[in-house]
Amino acid sequence: MMQCLQFLVEPAKNITVKLKESRKRAKNEKRDPLDESQLFIVQLAKDLRRVCQRAEVLDHISSCEDVWPSLTCRAATLEWAALLESKKHPEQVWSECVVWGDLAVSSEVDMESARRVIISWLKEIRAIPEQTVWPGEAVVTMLDDLEAQWRRGKEATLQSAMELVFYTLLHCGLEKDTIPQQWLMWKQRSQKIGAIPYIPHTVWDWICEAGVEVTLDLDTANPDLLISADERRMRCGFERKDVTNSHLRFDGWWCAVGMEGYTRGRHYWEVDVGEMDWRVGVARESALRKGFKSLNTQTGYLTLRLERGTEFKALTVPFTALPGRLIPRRVGVLLDHHAGQLSFYDAHARAHIYTYGLDGQEKLYPLFGTTEIIKDLVIRPPAHPGTCLCPAMCVWG
Repeated sequence: MMQCLQFLVEPAKNITVKLKESRKRAKNEKRDPLDESQLFIVQLAKDLRRVCQRAEVLDHISSCEDVWPSLTCRAATLEWAALLESKKHPEQVWSECVVWGDLAVSSEVDMESARRVIISWLKEIRAIPEQTVWPGEAVVTMLDDLEAQWRRGKEATLQSAMELVFYTLLHCGLEKDTIPQQWLMWKQRSQKIGAIPYIPHTVWDWICEAGVEVTLDLDTANPDLLISADERRMRCGFERKDVTNSHLRFDGWWCAVGMEGYTRGRHYWEVDVGEMDWRVGVARESALRKGFKSLNTQTGYLTLRLERGTEFKALTVPFTALPGRLIPRRVGVLLDHHAGQLSFYDAHARAHIYTYGLDGQEKLYPLFGTTEIIKDLVIRPPAHPGTCLCPAMCVWG
């Protein structure tokens, strides 16, 4: 029976392959000629692929199957050149607030300088024999994951895969198993907003390994809030409770902090948020909690805020507007004292949203706020590392 079915399966496979090839030819025929910035990325992909083992994913870029928008190419060139310069001159203080897309539009002089920096580094790469650099099993797994997401249409381009290979070749001295985490920390320093549209399985597991159990501190909760018995859910009620007032309790903004604060280590938690109004982040131990004074970086709060369902922002001074496409339904919060970063993620999409830099040793408490009266804000433990999100057959086998 299986042999009979094989006669049907094989022709179907051949038809599918031919259809894909015809679509690819049609796409290539319609494509406009590549500009200088795109050609630069194509050549760079060829150079990286030549020396790095198991980097076949870059063939999609060098063959022009994956063509990036010109602005993306220019922004990537500037960002990677800045990484090369920071490694060459570690004593200098490098800006962590650059919006690479904006800079890519503004200055052709900067672009030429960036290309020269990368070309200078490529002279070293071209001196390396072919296929002699082993990136490490963790990086190979990530490249496979990123390619699978791209094939499924979940990733618009293979930029993350290419810059992972770039980062690996630039940091050959690092332990191979730590490169994925180091790459994540660099991306979040270099591009604070939406640095990574999809965080690969390996790195997401590493984030989730820092998971902690967070519960609300009832002594800090605004009297208008309704708190569940397990102290993990809250929403606004209709009547203010009669509770003991103290300097620890919020009596203006509808907020509460977690029971435990942190001064060292890595800590990760997730929060199901409403659709209209919420805030999530951390509060310094010394931050004032009384009245309606702005809860921003100047007053000791590092948070994200959604207002009126559409106004998404990081509460810096002045505030930093965030794209509406980044609005999550479940927020992941990673407090990493070692890296000096507080990062927010869309936990469902496994995408980066925003990163604050940390300074000082003051204790930081998880912060939660909502004005919603129907939908609870819910603190959840992160998914167990290794939990698969593939909708059908797992790409990990």
